[in-house]
Amino acid sequence: MTIRSVPSPIQDPFELIDTAPEDKPFVVAQLGQSLDGRIATPTGASRYINGTCALDHLHRLRAHVDAVVVGVGTVIADNPMLTVRRVPGRNPARVFIDPRGRLPETAQCVRSACARRIAIRANVSVTLPGVEEIIIEARDGTISPHEIIQKLHERGLRKILVEGGARTISTFIAAGCVDRLHMLVAPMIIGSGMAGLSLPPIDGLDGALRPMTHVHVFADGDTLFDCDLRSTSTAVP
Repeated sequence: MTIRSVPSPIQDPFELIDTAPEDKPFVVAQLGQSLDGRIATPTGASRYINGTCALDHLHRLRAHVDAVVVGVGTVIADNPMLTVRRVPGRNPARVFIDPRGRLPETAQCVRSACARRIAIRANVSVTLPGVEEIIIEARDGTISPHEIIQKLHERGLRKILVEGGARTISTFIAAGCVDRLHMLVAPMIIGSGMAGLSLPPIDGLDGALRPMTHVHVFADGDTLFDCDLRSTSTAVP
């Protein structure tokens, strides 16, 4: 593990995205949580667990990818804008995983035409103004992350950020579809509430993911763990 203390988000994680091979998709996932792995209180309150440096970092991530992917539950619960308004750059395409056609037309990220909008669905649904539709058959109620990435790549969206929610990110990691995980940890202990990642259970620690990880400490105390899920750490006892 490489530890580097810096006053603000640095360019190294973004350079890795920019130099990713052009002949295949590159997927980065981002998740913010507390020291004890919580992403919200029991009532769902989550603003703001992470500080301004982490928020700036998230916006930089958006500026370096072609598309940002969120589950429809995140759109309904948080009403995000999914723009890069805190940093220079272009807004990425917004991709909504919406198997049952629940995407609200009134959501900010759906109404705004400042970027391409795509709904991933299991069946043809009500067409929303300006929203493209991609139909992928669901299996056991879930649309395959592999197929989502492939369909987006076919449409010219090669660099993909999976931003939320935690269940969506967990599904993509469990499917082996994430190249890098940016885990932003705030110096805060919530003590109860919604957990972050939730992956299939393992019997022993030999089945745990041990990615090569670089650590960047931000000026406001938040810490970025930049995890390469394609490389395994050799630092095992």
